[in-house]
Amino acid sequence: MELTGKKIVLGLSGGVACYKAAELCRGLTKEGASVQVVMTDAATHFITPVTMQALSGKSVFTDQWDPRVPNNMAHIDVTRDADAIVIAPCSADFIRKLAHGACDDLLSTLCVARPRHVPLLAAPAMNVEMWTNPATQRNVQQLREDGIHILGPAAGAQACGEVGMGRMLEPADMLEEIVAAFQPKVMAGKRILITAGPTFEPIDPVRGITNLSSGKMGYAVARAAREAGAEVTLISGPTALATPHGVHRVDVQTAQQMMDAVNQAITGQHVFIAVAAVADWRVANPSTQKVKKTEGGTPHIAFEQNPDILATIAARTTLAGHPYCVGFAAESENLLEYGAAKRERKGIPLLVGNIGHHTFGQDDNTIVLFDEQGHTILPRADKLTLARQLISEISKRINKHSLFQ
Repeated sequence: MELTGKKIVLGLSGGVACYKAAELCRGLTKEGASVQVVMTDAATHFITPVTMQALSGKSVFTDQWDPRVPNNMAHIDVTRDADAIVIAPCSADFIRKLAHGACDDLLSTLCVARPRHVPLLAAPAMNVEMWTNPATQRNVQQLREDGIHILGPAAGAQACGEVGMGRMLEPADMLEEIVAAFQPKVMAGKRILITAGPTFEPIDPVRGITNLSSGKMGYAVARAAREAGAEVTLISGPTALATPHGVHRVDVQTAQQMMDAVNQAITGQHVFIAVAAVADWRVANPSTQKVKKTEGGTPHIAFEQNPDILATIAARTTLAGHPYCVGFAAESENLLEYGAAKRERKGIPLLVGNIGHHTFGQDDNTIVLFDEQGHTILPRADKLTLARQLISEISKRINKHSLFQ
């Protein structure tokens, strides 16, 4: 549970997106957080405090003069032990209040009175014309300058029937953003390119050669890198996984397509992490039509070697901005021997090894980090935990690397 021990103040201002706040509240509690809901009077016209109390397990605050607080200072007491304040939905009017320090209700007052170390996250939700209004954009810019984290908004169909920017983020995306707010920003300002998933090499229009990689580790690395503050591009083979929030994804199918996509995206990247399980060979003579089964006959399939994406990128002349390369190796045996040899053969500073058939499709893993000093084993854990540990290790290494001095 990502938020165990965290106290979140969840503030609701007026807007139809209050229904999403109910699901967000449930998600926060499922992740282990203690949630204290505070609602404006306008918010109570869209969803009842009874609903939010049932979901949070705590009485909801709506009144600046709530007598349940012994000193009648709810605007002070509610935030003093909070780990974060999240305003979702955050209306155009409430954005105005935050930008100008208004204190005319409990929620706006506790935001102004919050301790400086308590992060404030705001998820805008409004009509597209309200969002694009110059006054709203000036206020949003002021919030950013004041260090308030703006979550979204997203584009799409709106309750009013119009389409455009202004939709509140979906609860799952907001939950990722809240979890990310507690992660160290060790990759702030860095651009990271990641490959993930399997490749699929066609035999004919309906058959192909692939492997058992689910893409879970690569997607976890992408999420962890983004949580750490990086700008992340994910080049993915065929998977059924949702794109981590805030990550730019490029879909490919074959190893050659992945190579082409990497070549197109590599310029300006600080780090390249090759997690994808790329097919070593492709069919040299794929059929343009489905190969028919014949009585007693077996089709002849000739193979040719695919490009070695990691070795190609690692072999480039070291110039300013050349990426720090990290590879992955999925072995079936002799991991320590083969992993060390593969790192040297690829010419990379860091390689991550695992036993492939023990991890493909699984939610957890054990990995080994190989570098010029030897190897380090990261004990079995869920893949997101391992991904965060890996990103931390990479950040330490690039801070010492000559390319980043």
